[in-house]
Formats: sequence, C-alpha cells, structure tokens
Amino acid sequence: MSLRNPYGDFEITDPQAMRALAHPVRLAALSYLQKNGPATATQLSEHVGASPSVTSWHLRHLAGFGLVVDGPPPSGSDRRQRWWNAAARGFRYEMPDTPEGVEAGRLLRTEMMNQALESAQQWLTETEPNLDPEWSRLAGTANTLLALTPTEAEALESAIEQLMAPYIQRRDAGESPDDAHPVRYVRISLPEATE
Repeated sequence: MSLRNPYGDFEITDPQAMRALAHPVRLAALSYLQKNGPATATQLSEHVGASPSVTSWHLRHLAGFGLVVDGPPPSGSDRRQRWWNAAARGFRYEMPDTPEGVEAGRLLRTEMMNQALESAQQWLTETEPNLDPEWSRLAGTANTLLALTPTEAEALESAIEQLMAPYIQRRDAGESPDDAHPVRYVRISLPEATE
C-alpha cells in the first residue's frame, strides 16, 4: 500500500484488488467504513444489501488486499464482535496497461460511477431538500469541456488535489471550524472521443 498522494488514500495497483473492489457489496462496505468509521458485518449488512454472513465474507475478501482491517471496537462496544475499519480514508487507482488490468480497472470504474450516480440521486431527493438555503446554493454542478493534452490533464488533476488537501488534513487533525459542514466532491473526468 502506498499513501504518497496528498490525501493519504490507499493506492490500488493490483488488478485482482481492483476486480475484488468492483463488487457492489464490497465497494459499498468500504465506502461506508470510510465515511462512518468502524462497524461490524451485522451493522454494515443493512447498508450494503447483503446478509451479515455474506457481508462478513466480502469484508474478509477486502482484508486480503489490505483495504479493510480488523479494528478495535469503539469504547463501550461488545469486544466479542469483530469490528472492521477502512485501511485509509479513501482509495485511488490508475488504469493499468495490461489487458487483465484494463478489464479490472474498467469494472471498478463502472461500479464507482454507478454508485456515485446513485449517491447523487439520493442527495437530490433526500438531502438537498432539507439543506439550509446557503448550503443548497453552494452545491456545485458544472459541465465544462476543456481541450487538454495528457500532461495538462494530469497537471490539472494534481492541482485540484493540492488545492483540496489542506481541508482534508485540517479535518483529520480535528481543526475544522465550528461552522464547517461535510461536503462531498465527486469528480468525474471523461475524455471524449476525437473525430
């Protein structure tokens, strides 16, 4: 595992790990743990649409790739239960250059986009109507077409990450201002076909 990126995200390089994470239950379980912290398979099961035993099996599979780890139970919790925690706050991967890797990367990309679109739809119907008007106004939506070289696209992505990194580090250090509100940024970059 590498945490060299500005967010301290888990960097996935193994196509088998990508393929494993491309499963909807596994990706949902990891996403829940990253957002909410430690949980048992029973607690996760209601959020990932699988039974506790199936959820436990998927968690063990993710643990085999280092994406989740056994964690100590939160204080006051039953120590006999197995608690799971995400190994890092987030994860990332680059599309591999082998045929097997490309296939695994595409599977993971597809599931990530499906869950991101589902999350956005849920936000529109459940969260946005109840937001304070100021936060509703600040919800950003844009659809911008740029003309970039591969080097420029990489530089732009790096600049966005560097811009956001201090806010993530501040949150992790418990230094967020009292009026700070959790905001999820979903970035999807879609290079278009050329004619």
